[in-house]
Amino acid sequence: MNNYIVKILLALRKLKYSFYSNNSRVKGTFNQYQPVVKRGKGSISFGENVNFGVINSPHFYNGYIYIEARTENSTVVFGNNIHVNNGFSLASEKSITIKDDVLIGFNCHIIDSDFHNLDPLKRKETDPSPQAVLIERNVFIGNNVTILKGVTIGENSVVASGSIVTKSCPANVIVAGSPAKVVNELLAKN
Repeated sequence: MNNYIVKILLALRKLKYSFYSNNSRVKGTFNQYQPVVKRGKGSISFGENVNFGVINSPHFYNGYIYIEARTENSTVVFGNNIHVNNGFSLASEKSITIKDDVLIGFNCHIIDSDFHNLDPLKRKETDPSPQAVLIERNVFIGNNVTILKGVTIGENSVVASGSIVTKSCPANVIVAGSPAKVVNELLAKN
């Protein structure tokens, strides 16, 4: 009986958050275990087997996933076989692409713009100066990671929990820290 009540409450939460979505340029479908809000005027596309939310993980019962393609020219692309944990947010002014087989931990954020002018006298003005973000195939992003504009994370790389990624990193490495730096190389094991 308790299990049914939980399922009903989760379905109601998903329904509630669906009303916050306003993006009409969504292509593809995804598996939703946590509410997903899709906003903006740009395009958002999902490949096969894209999964949002993890039941036995922090923020499952009190959070949601936020995906925004802010302008008409913004694009957000999710490849195939992607697993995204709870509390994820993504905001694109230009382009954010997440390729196949990527794992993303809880409470991660990806943005491709500063969104506001950094000049103190113009702080309230919009000055996005966006730069595309690319997450290559088979990347593993730990919990509480922030990925900023202009970053490419190379194939098979790992981003350690708590990292702030401000610069691109090559394939087959582990990056960690704030700002994130290469701390180890990943060697293929036969």
